[in-house]
Amino acid sequence: MDTARPLPQEFFNQPTLTVARELIGSRLCRNLDGTVLRYRITETEAYDGPDDCASHARSGPTPRSAVMFGPAGIWYVYLCYGIHWLLNVVTGPESYPAAVLIRGTESVSGPGRLTKALAINGNFNHLPVNPESALWIEPGEPVEPARISASARIGVAYAGPDWSQRPYRFHLNGNLP
Repeated sequence: MDTARPLPQEFFNQPTLTVARELIGSRLCRNLDGTVLRYRITETEAYDGPDDCASHARSGPTPRSAVMFGPAGIWYVYLCYGIHWLLNVVTGPESYPAAVLIRGTESVSGPGRLTKALAINGNFNHLPVNPESALWIEPGEPVEPARISASARIGVAYAGPDWSQRPYRFHLNGNLP
């Protein structure tokens, strides 16, 4: 029998940039009809706090972004452009809206392709990051810091240069398309 080894809840209750960087190399796990799929995370993006102009939380809690103001270690899943589900994990202290977008894995590049490959949809929104939810994250092989690069986030030019150019996107060197 396949035994899950999820990251502890307290892992997600850290600064968002720390979580985004440390998720590189971890394993995104999905129990799909009794089969556990594990994908090594290779790309993330951080959305950090109420002042982050690229964050959904920039205008305060809304029906969509309210989950970001809750406790760490909860999934934030939303529909982007009415087409793709995007998978985020809430980070940091409660009432401080922050989350990390899972952008890609070794097997799947792109956040919309990833959710499609793992049959992730809005039903996961507000669920805890644990095996009981059928979607969780496990530790992976440690990645040396020199193998992780930081760069500007993708698709957030609307946030202005101060926010769109911040190095809040993390990726494992050699794993981008």
